[in-house]
Amino acid sequence: RHNSRRRFEPIYPLIPAVKKLIQKAEILLEALPFIKKFYGKTFVIKYGGNAMVSETLKDNFALDIVMMKYIGINPVIVHGGGPQIDKTLKALGIQSQFFEGQRVTNKETIDVVEMVLGGKVNKEIVSLINRHGGNAVGITGKDGDLIMAKRYKKGKKQSPETDRPEIIDLGLVGEITQVNPQILETLDKNEFVPVIAPIGKGKDGETLNINADFVAAQIASALKAEKLILMTDTEGVKNKSGKLQSGLTKKEVITMIKEKVIKDGMLPKANCCLDALKAGVHKTHIVDGRIQHALLLEIFTEDGIGTQIVEKKTDLTTIIPHS
Repeated sequence: RHNSRRRFEPIYPLIPAVKKLIQKAEILLEALPFIKKFYGKTFVIKYGGNAMVSETLKDNFALDIVMMKYIGINPVIVHGGGPQIDKTLKALGIQSQFFEGQRVTNKETIDVVEMVLGGKVNKEIVSLINRHGGNAVGITGKDGDLIMAKRYKKGKKQSPETDRPEIIDLGLVGEITQVNPQILETLDKNEFVPVIAPIGKGKDGETLNINADFVAAQIASALKAEKLILMTDTEGVKNKSGKLQSGLTKKEVITMIKEKVIKDGMLPKANCCLDALKAGVHKTHIVDGRIQHALLLEIFTEDGIGTQIVEKKTDLTTIIPHS
C-alpha cells in the first residue's frame, strides 16, 4: 500500500526532465523525412583532412557511418592520407615534391604511399568503424580491378633551355580511365561498408597514386550514387564577400570558377562535384569535417552545415529543404 501511494505522487518535479526528452524526440522526428527519403540509397563519402587526425572527430565519423548503415543508407568511403604519407616519407628521409597540389611520385614514394594508404590508414578506419558496431571492409582500387588508370602527365611549363612548353611528368600519379564497381556491389549485397584507399592499377599492373577527391567522384558516378560528400577543412564554398553558400547550382559554380571566386584547393573539389552531377549523381556536398558529426548534420537536418551543389535551382527547393 505504501509503495502504491508513492507511485501516484505528483509528477510535476519531473517536467523539466520530460521537456528535455521531448526535445530529443523532436530532433529524431526532424530526421524522419530524410531517413525515409534516403533509405536504400548510396552515399559516396570522401574522408580526409583534420577529421582523420583528431581522435574525437575520428570517433564521430565512425559513429555517423554506423548510424547511416543501420537506418538503411549504403555508405561507400574513399579516404585520403596525405599527412600520414608525409610523416612516413620524412621518417624515411624521402623528400616530398608537389606540382599544383599533386604529389610527384617515383618508385620509392609509391611503395610508401601504398603501404600507408592501403595498410595503415585503411585498416585504422575499418577497425574504428567495426569497433563501433559496423561491418566495414578495407580495399584499394587495385582489388577486383576497381580502379583502372593511366599515368597522369600534368600541365605545361616554359622550358628556359628550349623556350618551348614541356609536359610535367608526375611519375606514378594516376588518372582514372575506368571504374569497375562489381566488387562494391558484392560488398553492398552482403551489408558491408567499403573503405577504399585511392590507389589505382595501371595498364601494365603498376600501382598509381590518385587524388582521393577524384576517386570519390568517379566511384559516385559509376554507382549513380544519391550523394557525393567531400569532407574538407573549410566551411564550404564562399562567395566574393567570404559568406558561406549553403546551396549552389552547377551554372553558378561554373561562373564562380570563371571569375576565380572558387580557386586554389576548393577548385578541384568543385570540379569533382560538377563531374559527378554530369554523370548522374543527384546531389553533391562539400562539408567541414572539423565539425563534430558533420555527416549527420548535413544529411539529416533542414539547414545543413556545408555547401550543396546541384544540377538546377529546383533541386535546391525540394519538399525536404537541403536534403
